[in-house]
Amino acid sequence: MLTITPFLWFNNNVKEALDFYQSIFPNTKVLVANPGPDGKIFMAVFELCGQKFYALNGGPLYKFNEAVSMFIDCDTQEEVDNLWEKLSAGGEKSRCGWLKDPFGLWWQVVPRTLSKLMGDKDPIKAQRVMAAMMKMDKIVIADLEKAYNQE
Repeated sequence: MLTITPFLWFNNNVKEALDFYQSIFPNTKVLVANPGPDGKIFMAVFELCGQKFYALNGGPLYKFNEAVSMFIDCDTQEEVDNLWEKLSAGGEKSRCGWLKDPFGLWWQVVPRTLSKLMGDKDPIKAQRVMAAMMKMDKIVIADLEKAYNQE
């Protein structure tokens, strides 16, 4: 069966990235950790929340950017808050739920409520939700619901 797996190029810090992700996502599994000539991990295969990734200690030549991000569907505001703070620690917080982790990888931390409200059949309600979200850094469910209900 054909599979597609993201391949991430890190700047000689795969071990640190794996440790960081394991500290945030309790169900992280390192499946393979192949050492290079210097004894450090050169290539790894790991899972975050059941999604497999390949990781390479490729050096500084290529960097992550916003064109590719990891999208996290969250059920609660508590999940959003927790992931927002932990993933951005040592990185950078941006707009509309986007953040950069300390390794330069971009993430979107988004409550499922956003899709539900923006998908409403009433385009006016959906537009109010979109306008509210566009003003946010971290997405706040209560503020989305206020916009939806025009409070």
